Amino acid sequence: MTTAQATRNAITLKGSAVIISEYLNYGINSILFQRGIYPAETFENDQKYGLTILMSTDAKIKDFLKNVLTQSEEWLSKNELEKVSLVITNAHSKEVLECWEFLVQTEGGQENADPNNPTAKKELKRIQQEIGSVMRQISATVSYLPLLDCICSFDILIHTIKDCELPEKWNETNEVSIQNSQTVKLRSFSTGLHNVDTIVNYKLST
Repeated sequence: MTTAQATRNAITLKGSAVIISEYLNYGINSILFQRGIYPAETFENDQKYGLTILMSTDAKIKDFLKNVLTQSEEWLSKNELEKVSLVITNAHSKEVLECWEFLVQTEGGQENADPNNPTAKKELKRIQQEIGSVMRQISATVSYLPLLDCICSFDILIHTIKDCELPEKWNETNEVSIQNSQTVKLRSFSTGLHNVDTIVNYKLST
């Protein structure tokens, strides 16, 4: 049984943070594969949400994502995280080509909930089914997103509430902007404590 469930059918605030962090890990890896940011041979199959998802085997990428998502999970468990952005840029010109946004909203006025006590009774199976629907949509984006015909790099930005304490080696940054952009909103999912929207902004082909 997943650690996200402290008791039967009871999701805690910390458990909700675990579920979302896990989704971010699989979602970001899937995007990196689908968008061809790294060679296909550097990914391997993993089974999650009833799907086969391609996950990076590159140690540097795995460590980077682990560090970022561990911190994201901590902020989520305190209701201090508002959005995570995956920014894809042209490695040479530094132009932003795509920005995937994962927006988190607190549900049910749980800001002061005790992280150690169950606060939502949504079934984990249903949550994972909702996430699976989002993952299918992420895979389907290759049918309409412009081809990235240049060497690209990526970064992850975490947007928190104001006055949130930053860890060492973390710096504040500005919002990214894309010239001549188009926006597509994917499905959302809910843990019962948090609602997560997934949006992709991309540069239109010229």
